[in-house]
Amino acid sequence: MEAAVQRKGGNDDIRRVVSNIASVDPATRRTFYVDVLGFEVAMDMGWIVTFAAPGNPSARMSLVRSHDSGTPHPDFTVEVDDVDACHARALAQEFAVVYPLTDEPWGIRRSSYAIQTAGLPT
Repeated sequence: MEAAVQRKGGNDDIRRVVSNIASVDPATRRTFYVDVLGFEVAMDMGWIVTFAAPGNPSARMSLVRSHDSGTPHPDFTVEVDDVDACHARALAQEFAVVYPLTDEPWGIRRSSYAIQTAGLPT
């Protein structure tokens, strides 16, 4: 399992958690999430589409294109205020970094880690 951590500003508070669901073609699934469930599209970059609940924008989920490019796609994203502090703690505890700490062109700073959940292998 992989987890992405991204930062928006100040201290080390968790701001939101977003599930990232693998999809062969995220854009074709948009109709179900928008027209049936009532989500709004918060971001569409082609390879990832993020949906937010109207009136509760922190309730989000993303569809991420599954492919074999070698770029890791996290199973969930945890947005924190200080990704640098989280990254330092992950390194200190020897978690495997699968995507280096990066300033992305769309305005976030993120990293991804391989973790174990509930005793299951990564």
